[in-house]
Amino acid sequence: MRLSWGRTVDALFVLGVVVTAIAEIWVPLDSRQGDGRPIVSTTQVLVVAGALWWRRTQPVPVAAVVAAGLIIPSALPPAYLLFSGQFVPLCIATFSVARHATGRGPWIGAGVIAATLLYADLFIPLMGGTTEILYHWGVLTVCFAVGRWQAVMADRAERSRQQAIAAEIAAAEAVLAERTRIARELHDIVAHAMSVMVVQAGAAEQLTEDDPVRVRKSLSAIRSTGTEALGEMRRLVGMLRDDSDVGLLAPQPGLSGLKALVDEASETGLPVTLEVSGDERDLPAGVDLAAYRIVQEALTNARRHAVGASQVSVAIRFEPERLELEVADDGRASADTTGSGHGLVGMRERVALYDGTLAAEQLADGGFRVLARLPLAPVQGMAL
Repeated sequence: MRLSWGRTVDALFVLGVVVTAIAEIWVPLDSRQGDGRPIVSTTQVLVVAGALWWRRTQPVPVAAVVAAGLIIPSALPPAYLLFSGQFVPLCIATFSVARHATGRGPWIGAGVIAATLLYADLFIPLMGGTTEILYHWGVLTVCFAVGRWQAVMADRAERSRQQAIAAEIAAAEAVLAERTRIARELHDIVAHAMSVMVVQAGAAEQLTEDDPVRVRKSLSAIRSTGTEALGEMRRLVGMLRDDSDVGLLAPQPGLSGLKALVDEASETGLPVTLEVSGDERDLPAGVDLAAYRIVQEALTNARRHAVGASQVSVAIRFEPERLELEVADDGRASADTTGSGHGLVGMRERVALYDGTLAAEQLADGGFRVLARLPLAPVQGMAL
């Protein structure tokens, strides 16, 4: 069985305690005190060292076993008082309860170890003088403090990791929700286009003999509407849709409704100006809807999060090969926002759907700007 790094460290602790303590018992060393029975001390060392294997998962019981390994042999004189076989495991157990125990465990384990050390100071004559006693208490205090510090740092790291995971999940859910909304809207656009094509085809069928000119116009409308619908259908394929919400099968809003959107935003108390430049032209229904939603979301963000803003400007620029949307305010970002925080996610999803670009940034002189660029088919007569 392959051991993890932590279990490898535990195995080294067990092996180190066993080897050094056995050597301390059976080879005369200065660290061994008293005239004990080697077999009793060896048994105690094996039990204590074995208990250290579970120091991460059962730190409080391990501390109790190690404490008993110090007290019980001393009650069976003659006994050895060992540095490697008793004090070192006590240090490891002290660190372990502070590092790995949860809830009240660190303090229960610390109480058991402190009571053990106090008993040893009072009733085991071989514990040494005042200097040695202070040394023991000082070392164990440092072990406990280091263990608690590592536990706190590990807890903070775990909380940060969990928060990062939660943020990733929230962002993924926001993307999924926005894609669902976009898919629903594109479904309605395509369904409406199909309805228009059916109507035009019916009209053409009735006028086949009487008015060939109107028939050609109807067929042209069917072709252009069908071309746009197929383009939107390609974008729709693969996107998630809630089949229980079939929508109204009505045209979605577009830039033609932007004036009403701006007026509605101004009525909330934040003046909004609208400027349209360039050669206006009919847009594909999906692009028209995406432009409207981007401006709508940018205005919503400005109302919610721009502190001290006195105005918002909306600029729509029709360029030969792209549509440019700019929404800028002169406020400052709120330190405590109450919104979902996913407005930019929705805008990025819509822009990416049409291979556009989005920039959202703080302005050098204050304020915030959203700048979106949506590619368009080149204007007829312009060089590609």
